[in-house]
Amino acid sequence: MKPIYENPLNSRYASQEMSHLFSPDYKFRTWRKLWIALAEAEQELGLDITDEQIAQMKQYQDDINYDVAQAREKEVRHDVMSHVYAFGVQVPKAMPIIHLGATSCYVGDNTDIIIMTEGMKVIRKRLVNVIRELAKFADQYKDMPTLAFTHFQPAQPTTVGKRASLWLQDLMMDLARLEEQIGKAKLLGSKGTTGTQASFLELFDGDMEKVKQLDGIIAKKMGFSSCFAVSGQTYPRKLDSQVLNVLAEVAQSAYKFSNDIRLLQHLKEIEEPFEKSQIGSSAMAYKRNPMRSERMGSLARYVITAALNPAITASTQWFERTLDDSANKRISVPEAFLALDAVLILYRNVVDGLVVYPKVIEKHLMAELPFMATENIMMDAVKRGGNRQELHEKIRVHSMAAGRVVKEEGGKNDLLERIAADPAFGVTLEELEKLMDGRNYVGCAPEQTASFLKKEVAPVLEKYQDLLENEGEEIRV
Repeated sequence: MKPIYENPLNSRYASQEMSHLFSPDYKFRTWRKLWIALAEAEQELGLDITDEQIAQMKQYQDDINYDVAQAREKEVRHDVMSHVYAFGVQVPKAMPIIHLGATSCYVGDNTDIIIMTEGMKVIRKRLVNVIRELAKFADQYKDMPTLAFTHFQPAQPTTVGKRASLWLQDLMMDLARLEEQIGKAKLLGSKGTTGTQASFLELFDGDMEKVKQLDGIIAKKMGFSSCFAVSGQTYPRKLDSQVLNVLAEVAQSAYKFSNDIRLLQHLKEIEEPFEKSQIGSSAMAYKRNPMRSERMGSLARYVITAALNPAITASTQWFERTLDDSANKRISVPEAFLALDAVLILYRNVVDGLVVYPKVIEKHLMAELPFMATENIMMDAVKRGGNRQELHEKIRVHSMAAGRVVKEEGGKNDLLERIAADPAFGVTLEELEKLMDGRNYVGCAPEQTASFLKKEVAPVLEKYQDLLENEGEEIRV
């Protein structure tokens, strides 16, 4: 065991894929790609940079001499200049042109944007796969009546699939927001110390047109369509806030789902997956705790609160830049991505293994359905000549009496028996029991669910079919 703190997001929760994106190795490899892109762009625009220099840089692009960089950083206390030096040691012919005209933010900020953009693409993949699994579940149970709740009090029935479509709709909204954020991704480009590009204007002997072209060439080489038109030394810190707000919105949806599953598991209607040898409690061997859903909620809450950090950072930057963002960004941004990655891995795992108990669902529904059927019973009695106001009062009195039996005596709901025994309704118990089919009270729930899945969800899954995976990530302890 390591004698130092180990971040559980890496060791316990997030995927290797997401952890690698935010690793030092990925960052420093991206720095080198950016230095090569800068050199190539400057060469294309006429600076005295040779093909041999660029070829040498490309040869060592992924062969980073970390020992040299670390030793140099102990001397100069500057990570970017340490890696410029280390790269130069490997490529002596190119050393004079590495980082030419740039500031630390050229590699630091552009890399941050690249990593966040790639991170959002991983989140998009996770989200699409959760949507597919949830769509399967919603379709499978679109016709199964279940007791719906408002204020967690029994309300009109819905269906199991229709309830799932509510979770699904939240995720569809999140996917649209995520796609929007990915679609407007821009690099910082090469803006210089205060965003004026003065150093590059000097390099190009006052040719402003070449300075303008430089950003576009770099963006294209790094897979982006454009750079921010204006900036200080850094890209607008508002971008971090926007990105983490999108992550927080996904977390909100997952949190809502996890809470609903925990409540349903308490009701014994639907349970999250529980492995054969899994232990629910160290003290109570019979327990099946909703561990996955609880972990989802716990990590989702972390993501939601993490979004506050870049909001404050964006608010407190001074003029063209200050450095009080750096330490905060190093923690809040990566951890938000890692935590949400873990949340969506859990989300897919839970949906894929949900266990539904139809008999329990039916039992709970039938215990309340007589109350919900009273309006239909009353209308039928009116059609047979009854007085609506008088019948309403009788229904109220019988309902209160039946409620007392259930709540105070722990007995069975006997409302139907009470109505059948009242001559004012002119109906037998057998006739009333025929009305007790939950499917008669779910309204348009099955049709709404089927239509939603066909018209809104299916086209999205078709669009992203290349992101669909046969198996989800393994859940670690």
